Amino acid sequence: MLPDSAPDHPEPLKELLHDVSKKIIPGLTHWQSPSYFAYYASSTSVAGFLGEMLSAGLSVVGFTWLTSPVATELEVIVLDWLAKLLQLPDHFLSIGNGGGVIQGTGCEAVLVVVLAARDRIMKKVGNTSLSQLVVYASDQTHSSFRKACLIGGIHEENIRLLKTDSSTNYGMTPKSLEESISSDLETGFIPFFICATVGTTSSAAVDPLVPLGKIAKSYGIWMHVDAAYAGNACICPEFRKHIDGVENADSFNINAHKWLFANQTCSPLWVKDRYSLINALKTNPEYLEYKVSKRDEVVNYKDWQISLSRRFRSLKLWMVLRLYGAKNLRNFIRDHVNLAKHFEDYVAQDAHFEVVTTRYFSLVCFRLAPVDGDEDKCNERNRELLATVNSTGKIFISHTVLSGKFILRFAVGAPLTEEKHVNEAWRIIQKHASIHNKKY
Repeated sequence: MLPDSAPDHPEPLKELLHDVSKKIIPGLTHWQSPSYFAYYASSTSVAGFLGEMLSAGLSVVGFTWLTSPVATELEVIVLDWLAKLLQLPDHFLSIGNGGGVIQGTGCEAVLVVVLAARDRIMKKVGNTSLSQLVVYASDQTHSSFRKACLIGGIHEENIRLLKTDSSTNYGMTPKSLEESISSDLETGFIPFFICATVGTTSSAAVDPLVPLGKIAKSYGIWMHVDAAYAGNACICPEFRKHIDGVENADSFNINAHKWLFANQTCSPLWVKDRYSLINALKTNPEYLEYKVSKRDEVVNYKDWQISLSRRFRSLKLWMVLRLYGAKNLRNFIRDHVNLAKHFEDYVAQDAHFEVVTTRYFSLVCFRLAPVDGDEDKCNERNRELLATVNSTGKIFISHTVLSGKFILRFAVGAPLTEEKHVNEAWRIIQKHASIHNKKY
């Protein structure tokens, strides 16, 4: 529908917007639709949009304090605000050796802390020990962890993805971690990094931070907590228990663009020791030098991330927190959790379906139940149901596989979703399930 090359002369805005309407919009997956229930949401808001618009208009590049002082200082302040809402330990605040930085995504966050932890351990054991370094996570950990390790030079065979199952609702077991670390130490490997997850991508499973953190501390291993999705819910007192034990973590990350209405992209990361991060990532070319009286007088965020350039992301987070307030943000999250429970109740009341995992937040994992114990046929039926439901174009859900079972995921998080949308989604699913049941 589009020409092979860019135009030589300006085209009318009206014509351009017409093309957006006719050629772009129809090809989108509408993540902001109230009937979007796939993956995890990419939440937006008027406050977040205004912040993005102002940031785009101002277009500052705040890689050092000097290049836009308020961009740096606002980020420091807003991340302290958010850390306090999450009741994070004081060592994650800017008042000490720790602090926060807004990364683009959780993928970037885990990469920079893997690099920081790698450099910290190699200063102790020597630069020739890279092939002996070992990392740990569960088999439910986001795929970005493996990618981060490979970028950081960790040998793939040294990435320990510990098996989980339904007995722990797919959370990592402290016993398996302890045994793996002990075995590696006996064979000359050097354990240096644990990635724990609060709200896994597949099923929103929660790794037990308290015992995992104690293990990490006893062995001197860096523990990172990936709470990209579910960490946002921990601003609510009733969900804060899921990050108990974070006091023993070296770093902690959430994606505010997932469930805190901050618009893409906004991924706050807090570290216990900023200097581990800075020492791994700093660059000091002459053209970026400027004089300050004390080393810690200013923050230069270029040394807390991979790229040099950075956007003024703190502006939209500041506007979200101010224009909605913590009370309203908590209620938004509670509403989504209640809507998920509403859907879960529908599933539980229909004998043709089953809820597969314990629901902690706003994700329901469910499936058409097997007939006569035939798991292969059950997987096939659920694959077909997913394809049929999504082909209607009226709702969008996604899937995962747990213990060899093909699972349907229903994640509530779009800002405009109401009970009527959940009701309609269940009606569509149930309608097409009945057709498949007759077929089989």
